Amino acid sequence: MDVKLLKTVRFERYLFGILMAISMVLLAEISGEKEIIFPEICALTIGAWICEQQPWAVNKRRIFALMSVAALFGVLIVRYFPVSLIAQVCICFGFCGFILTVFKTNFVPIISACILPVYLRTTSFIYPIAVMVMAGIIIFAQWVMEKRHLRPVNRFVPCDFDLKLQFIKWLKLLVVFGLIALIPFKTHQIYFLAPPLIVMFTELSNPQSPAREKPAYIAGLMTFGAFVGSTFRLLFNIYLHIPLSICTALSCIVLFIALNKVKINFPPAGAVLLIPMILDKELLLAFPLEVLIGSFVLSYIAMILFADKTSSIKAKM
Repeated sequence: MDVKLLKTVRFERYLFGILMAISMVLLAEISGEKEIIFPEICALTIGAWICEQQPWAVNKRRIFALMSVAALFGVLIVRYFPVSLIAQVCICFGFCGFILTVFKTNFVPIISACILPVYLRTTSFIYPIAVMVMAGIIIFAQWVMEKRHLRPVNRFVPCDFDLKLQFIKWLKLLVVFGLIALIPFKTHQIYFLAPPLIVMFTELSNPQSPAREKPAYIAGLMTFGAFVGSTFRLLFNIYLHIPLSICTALSCIVLFIALNKVKINFPPAGAVLLIPMILDKELLLAFPLEVLIGSFVLSYIAMILFADKTSSIKAKM
């Protein structure tokens, strides 16, 4: 395949990603149901559509099952488990570690899908239904792209976990995260630990993750995404009263151009881009600064505390 055709194919994938985000937000605007807006959808389009090589060891059925279960679990925790916010988040975090191990995958975006409804105090089942529908669209479109040779075929190789090491890893992650979360949750500044940042932290805790090679770039991308999303929401949607769907499209275009320039397709940056689209306007000015601090702190804590090269994941050959 020549270079010109490769660029055309990549452009089509970017276009599909933007259209997906627009459709989601537009439907939320028309219906008045904010729960339909699922920021992680942008991360999924980056990983499942745009990246040449899917960054997770996961197949289509697991994407659908894990996203659906995680989203539903988060809502059920809010509805039926009345403990402190930090306890609810830690329960969701631990649950995600458990099902990732059971399903033999490193599909960490489910962490954001599970924790987001806890942050937003979402009790409506519209949220998990919306996540199920959008996950279905993602995997169907990925299948179509593979059939039409618009992206390489995703070959699923299950993660072969050493269960003892995996249990120790997730226990350590949970303890470290709980300690880090004490101050932000105590001071009600929870977006220092926005759900996509927790995904980033989990990804960087894997010693084998390619993202560990450039932690400063990763933290910078997360900050850039938060800044673009917040600025465009404030400027275009709140001050100029432009529809949120158009604001979302412009934000995605800017982020995708940036990702293409730096040659780093880090899916959580897409999720953090869309978080401002569901935040109250009073939180938008502080959000990029919170992400800046949170992303650098979390990235370097992950780099320092999880530097052991002995991994609990062994690829099956």
